[in-house]
Amino acid sequence: MAEEKPASEPERKRKFAAEDATIEGKRQVPLGIILIVCGIVVVVFAIASLCIGRYSVDIQTTLAILSSPFTNADATWTTNDYNVIMNIRLPRVVAAFLVGAALALSGASYQGVFQNPLVSPDILGVSYGACVGAALSILLYMNTWQTQLFAFVGGLITVFITVSIPKFMHRHSNVMMVLSGVIVGGFMSSILGLMKYVADPETQLASITYWQLGSIAKVNFGTLSYTAPVMIIAAIVLVAMRWRLNLISLGEEEARSLGVDLKRERNIIIIASTLLTASAVSIAGTIGWVGLIIPHVTRRIVGSDNKRLLPTVILVAAAFMMLVDFCARNISGYEIPLGILTGLVGAPIFGYILIKQRDAD
Repeated sequence: MAEEKPASEPERKRKFAAEDATIEGKRQVPLGIILIVCGIVVVVFAIASLCIGRYSVDIQTTLAILSSPFTNADATWTTNDYNVIMNIRLPRVVAAFLVGAALALSGASYQGVFQNPLVSPDILGVSYGACVGAALSILLYMNTWQTQLFAFVGGLITVFITVSIPKFMHRHSNVMMVLSGVIVGGFMSSILGLMKYVADPETQLASITYWQLGSIAKVNFGTLSYTAPVMIIAAIVLVAMRWRLNLISLGEEEARSLGVDLKRERNIIIIASTLLTASAVSIAGTIGWVGLIIPHVTRRIVGSDNKRLLPTVILVAAAFMMLVDFCARNISGYEIPLGILTGLVGAPIFGYILIKQRDAD
């Protein structure tokens, strides 16, 4: 009997995609139900974050304070209650929602456009560039909002350099883009190390290190007013292009055969994902694992179809980041940086996913 000829790479992709679609079609839960359940979880976590802390406020008072701008009801709360809910905790809850959603949505988009499930939001050097910008502003003794602005601009400049390298070398493959990100990220990491070396160890070094570990403790509505619009617009663009991302994920040859303008579509997705990542890092510092882990966890809930994945990953990541921030504020006498907790939670989860994937294979 003649030996069967091995299937080509495109044939294997189509075969696996068909099998995945068949499996998911048998056990697929309607997207609307999943989004409703995730939305309820987000609301529960948000209310818990508003009510519980070193200064506790009961749920009735919390809801009354939240509704007070829209009603004419008499105040039944103290000034401290109002300040804690509206000026301290509510901005943190909103920031946790936006940062978590931005990192996970950009991570899922990067993984789709680069066809690599191990790609994270900092693959193009965004996080390192943002940290360099923040460190520079700290060395120049700038205030908080200037630090966030420098971080945002630093992230965008880094991505511009990363994207320019493949153009300069006339090689536009995904592999070349990723390698450029590794090169630029490593260079920015060295610059950051130099900045930390020359920083004042009593004041500046501590601020730079704290920024790298990630926190939303200093976030307020003034900060969110100029970063939230960018994040919302970029997220809308990615969600609107989720079906195009499915076509790009098939590979370059298959996408072109289906009439996709691969260069334009990929650039739009990369730019929108970069804006999300840079905005998140600019207000919260470097928070690892969220953009890598949450898309994997969400795929186990809704499958690999980006039409279902991208809307769901927003709510799953928002709930996760709210929970992490809640723990950071309450599990010890001092606030724990978010990057530490996401690492402690993310690494075991990722290990578990790899073990389950190996067993499935």
